[in-house]
Amino acid sequence: MSLDSIFEKFNTLTALVIGDVMIDSYLWGKVDRISPEAPVPVVNLNNRESRLGGAANVALNLKSLGAKTVMCSVVGNDKESQTLIDMFEEQGIDVRGIIQSQNRPTTIKHRILAGSQHLLRIDSETTKPISETESQQLINKVKELALEADVIIFEDYDKGVLTEKVISELIDFANQKNIPTVIDPKKRNFWHYKNATLFKPNLKELQEGLGKDIDVKNTDDTKLDKSEIALAVKELAQKMELKSVLITLSEYGVYISNKNENHKIAAHKREISDVSGAGDTVVSMAGLCMALKLPLKTVAQLANLAGGLVCESLGVVPINKTLLKQEAKKKIVL
Repeated sequence: MSLDSIFEKFNTLTALVIGDVMIDSYLWGKVDRISPEAPVPVVNLNNRESRLGGAANVALNLKSLGAKTVMCSVVGNDKESQTLIDMFEEQGIDVRGIIQSQNRPTTIKHRILAGSQHLLRIDSETTKPISETESQQLINKVKELALEADVIIFEDYDKGVLTEKVISELIDFANQKNIPTVIDPKKRNFWHYKNATLFKPNLKELQEGLGKDIDVKNTDDTKLDKSEIALAVKELAQKMELKSVLITLSEYGVYISNKNENHKIAAHKREISDVSGAGDTVVSMAGLCMALKLPLKTVAQLANLAGGLVCESLGVVPINKTLLKQEAKKKIVL
């Protein structure tokens, strides 16, 4: 399949995202003086902006790539949740899977910046797991909406939406319906994603999960099968009965494998402005590629390129499909 046809087929897909959604709030200003009240800078506010964050940024990336996107999550029953829902609807993202809870606030992360300098972040959130009742509501809603989906992406930010019950029931359901599941895990639920189609931790998460340091600097492509990263991923895949694994390695690129093949793709040289949200972009691209059943190496190449490209922008931003396609034609040979 050509790159042109791959990018065109993204427009035919429906992706369902389940996970922790949040508002990324940015307060931009200028610092001219130190406060007389305490040794802290005084920020004169010039502009404020709210963006879709967490799993919501995955949904936004999927929409930016052309897929119809359905968001499933649990948020508060507060004014911030309505702001979040309005933001989804402005972007054309389906909110039928959003459940409002009386028992938790909607997550907001306020970032205070002066120019490009990040001064402070203030989080309003809870990380306690959703209740049994809320878990069952979410499971029922996802099962209903997933019948329309070509892929289900689990985007875990450890805020409590993805419980062990939610994860196991929905992966089992997806496997029964032959819907690929793509996982972006965090520490608390790391080992709960058994039998997933594609598991995508970063290197730090992999090392913490296995309890070992992994050297990726000295990986010789001619001896990839015996490299530390390959052996670690093989151990992980066997323990969790995973069909395939994608590890993001920051400046060293990505590593991908299944029981039949493995590949290490080097990172492209970039002017890095901000790595925030890069993992969201990687899992979004990987999810659509898995829905299209693309070759494993192609999944890694496109996900690696997309993740690197968003690092050139400040803050959490979705991928630019047109720019990505131009870059892909220059740097990827299928």
